[in-house]
Amino acid sequence: MRSQAMHFKSRASGALADERLQLVLRRFGAGFAEKRAEARAAYGVEAFEELRAASAAIRDRALASLDAWLLRFEAEAARRGTQVLWAETAGEVRELVLDICRRHGLAKAIKSKSMVSEESGLNEALEAGGVTPVETDLGEYIIQLAKEPPSHIIAPAIHKDLAQVAELFELHHRRPRLSDPESLTREARQMLRAHFLSADLGITGGNFLVAETGSVAIVTNEGNGRMVTTLPRVHVAITGIEKVVPTLEDLSTLNRVLPRSATGQEIENYFSILTGPRRAGDADGPEHMVVILVDAGRTELVGGDLAEMLRCIRCGACMNHCPVFQTVGGHAYGWVYPGPMGSVLTPVFNGLENALDLPQAATLCGACEVACPVKIPLPELLRRLRERQMERRLRPWGERTALRAWAFAATRPRLYARLTRVAARILKMMGGRRGAIRRLPFDRRGWTLGRDFPAPEGKTFRELYAARRAQ
Repeated sequence: MRSQAMHFKSRASGALADERLQLVLRRFGAGFAEKRAEARAAYGVEAFEELRAASAAIRDRALASLDAWLLRFEAEAARRGTQVLWAETAGEVRELVLDICRRHGLAKAIKSKSMVSEESGLNEALEAGGVTPVETDLGEYIIQLAKEPPSHIIAPAIHKDLAQVAELFELHHRRPRLSDPESLTREARQMLRAHFLSADLGITGGNFLVAETGSVAIVTNEGNGRMVTTLPRVHVAITGIEKVVPTLEDLSTLNRVLPRSATGQEIENYFSILTGPRRAGDADGPEHMVVILVDAGRTELVGGDLAEMLRCIRCGACMNHCPVFQTVGGHAYGWVYPGPMGSVLTPVFNGLENALDLPQAATLCGACEVACPVKIPLPELLRRLRERQMERRLRPWGERTALRAWAFAATRPRLYARLTRVAARILKMMGGRRGAIRRLPFDRRGWTLGRDFPAPEGKTFRELYAARRAQ
């Protein structure tokens, strides 16, 4: 998938002007967030916070010795008949999968949801290589028909309304249009059934890799993952190197926090632990199982000041709670990973200079950090990326000059106090009777183009605080 992250501003403006999208996003709004809150309360607030801390510790323990756990995974997987391949870049992922297709004579691939395959542009490469890819997750299937990228990592078609899905199905399935979700889901199942039965390659991601057993764990809510990993002759799991965890016990802990954080469920509908290809006496399973471990920029995070991002278990909780994501949707971010997580990962994977606005695409309100099941300090990571932008002079000259002027004043308390007193009074006058400023002076970035700036009371915080103390 080609990154469009450089165009965040224009894409966000387009999203804000799209009334249909705005209606869908309002419905999405607090849905997942409310379900997570309910799941947290049902689990017990204190117990859930302990679970988050334990999950973060597990991820840190794995990442502290990442090379050792990966080698252990490789050895255990190989001992059980799985071939483990390594890909340093997205291009190598494509080459490895196409080579597997050539060696085994594979013509059709059914896919369970895999963000790393999106990262790698795998579908386009398969089509160019004469292999037909078919997405079998319902959301992914919808956006494949629409020829669009996912807009959310767990609900890829969240930006589509019912009428749009019905129109897509009518066009591609050549059947009369249906109008209710249950009938549309049944129709998708009917259309996919033939692909499940005729495909010779199954492609999945991997939610976790278990080092002690050489297993790949995947979670789904639709059952398509089971079909993708058992029916085709060859199963290929493509996953980032950071997904490894030491033990099955660690996996058990993480699988308690993942569904509750993602969708508010106590447990996923389907949880599969895949350990090697089909053995003698097995009723089903692939003849060959291959795991491709992908770097694609991940090692750049190891040991650095952004290393905590590698804890991410791809639950989507950060974007479910992010006011920016809920306002502009996922496509505005311009690449595979939207929301706060994408605002960190996209600049790292694709270059900070190629995603200038993403570290700024956050209010730093902290909702993402509070919701993250592995306690990633996302606002702090975004702030560090902003610092890098300033150090590398990637921000506009006017912005850098303004910040330097502010820093000069802020480090001189008396000067800062005088200036803020003057500014508070001027802003109050500008607000007039409405108490709101339609347009700020020097607002070249257009902050007040779509909203009014609330005028202050004409006094600084220090003045107001001193008055309250006096009372």
